Amino acid sequence: MKTAEINIKVTLDENKLPETITWKSTDGETNEEVNCKSMMLALWDQQYQNTLRLDLWTKDMPVDEMKRFFYETLMTMGDSFLKATNETNIVEDLRDYCAHFAEKMELKVQG
Repeated sequence: MKTAEINIKVTLDENKLPETITWKSTDGETNEEVNCKSMMLALWDQQYQNTLRLDLWTKDMPVDEMKRFFYETLMTMGDSFLKATNETNIVEDLRDYCAHFAEKMELKVQG
């Protein structure tokens, strides 16, 4: 059996707002920390049947990048849901919504 770790480091300012976010994985291509401006972590709590979430972004995260981050997250959530459940109809609906989201946010996306 193999074990891997994902380490996330958040540097906070004096007001406890994220200044930097870095992450690395023991199973990654490199052992170096990777910078990012935003993250969303969702964990399923089986005992309480709810989701534990941690959403962070650095104070210098541009709004246009945040819009793109949300779009990409919604799209990949659809991909994951399809892979986990094979529920094609609802995933098609989610992708339609993502196209609507991209249009409303004036994002340039392929497709």
